[in-house]
Amino acid sequence: MPQRFDAIVVGAGAAGLFCAGVAAQRGLRVALVDHASRLAEKIRISGGGRCNFTNLEADRPERFVSGDPRFARGALRAYGPRRFVALVDAYGIGWHEKHRGQLFCDDSSERIVELLRAECDRGGVAWFRPCAVREAERHDAPADPRDRFVLHTEAGELAARALVIATGGPSIPKIGATDWGHRLAAHFGLRVVEPRPALVPLTFTSQSWQPFTELAGLALEVGIATPDTPGAPAFVEDLLFTHRGLSGPAVLQASTYWRTGEPLSIDLAPGARIGVALRTAREGTRQQLGTALAAVVPKRLAQVWLGDEGESKLAELGNRALDALAQRLHDWRVTPAGTEGWRKAEVAAGGVATDELDPRTLEARRVPGLHFVGEVVDVTGWLGGYNFQWAWASGWCAAQALSRG
Repeated sequence: MPQRFDAIVVGAGAAGLFCAGVAAQRGLRVALVDHASRLAEKIRISGGGRCNFTNLEADRPERFVSGDPRFARGALRAYGPRRFVALVDAYGIGWHEKHRGQLFCDDSSERIVELLRAECDRGGVAWFRPCAVREAERHDAPADPRDRFVLHTEAGELAARALVIATGGPSIPKIGATDWGHRLAAHFGLRVVEPRPALVPLTFTSQSWQPFTELAGLALEVGIATPDTPGAPAFVEDLLFTHRGLSGPAVLQASTYWRTGEPLSIDLAPGARIGVALRTAREGTRQQLGTALAAVVPKRLAQVWLGDEGESKLAELGNRALDALAQRLHDWRVTPAGTEGWRKAEVAAGGVATDELDPRTLEARRVPGLHFVGEVVDVTGWLGGYNFQWAWASGWCAAQALSRG
């Protein structure tokens, strides 16, 4: 005989832990199943070990990428950032705002993991971990409604009237991430948008990047956009040159919108007027071009960008030449060859298609009782706490639906 529950949550990450805790505290008998030996490792390593647990502006659906831009709106407004902050405060966890609404723990991300564990324990959640799921079945009209879903696991058979999938995507496989949730959705006949790495560094061919390899380690604030992606926003964030390409918050943000073969447009001096600055420096001076440009952009960048041209006398250059140089720096067009892949991606874009799910409950329209929450769904937030807020909001909405039966 299987062990029976009102709901089984598969995946003990941010969305799964939160959903299980909320549902259990509403009186449901909940089982939480996860194959990993260490709890919520993705939370633990996030934010440099301090967990960027939400963003004060994370209730803005336009800051999420999805097949349906409106899909996340209801959940994000039903359970907004301030509600999770109130829970953090209730546990006495110190936090601070870093910038642009990003909230981090003052000490360790372990505090958020412990909060979620405590919320589950308050509701009496039954833990099954580490415990792999070998097979999942659904029965249309079982004698006991709790036998609607049956999981064959390493701990034996578990059964419940509702099943919540919170297994995330394949980003950062070294901590145990897989595409199990996507495969299960396909098994039940649901459409899955092909997952791809997001919030990920971008790479270039060795030949095309060779002139910039000596800039590895250089960081500067830039403006960045994906001009071939309709409706994609431009970001002003820090960029980091690497030996293989570009990283840093600016590139991670743009990577969610970027598609293979498309260029990036990078403004290497946002807010500056390089052409005006160079023409002004030319007046009454014997400066070299490289010296003048290094007053506007980092010296290393000016040296690599100009090469031998940097030794040119500024006074000998006309307005047209200076304006053309400024234009290239304000709109540097580069086409990445690819990304650093799943091993460096913070999240997966794509996932269970939003048109398969009810946005109010995260329940599959064609498979009653089956819910998907968090990263496994085709909803990807900006860098800076947005994806954690989607985990809390989607998990909370699914938990409300579970408690309504």
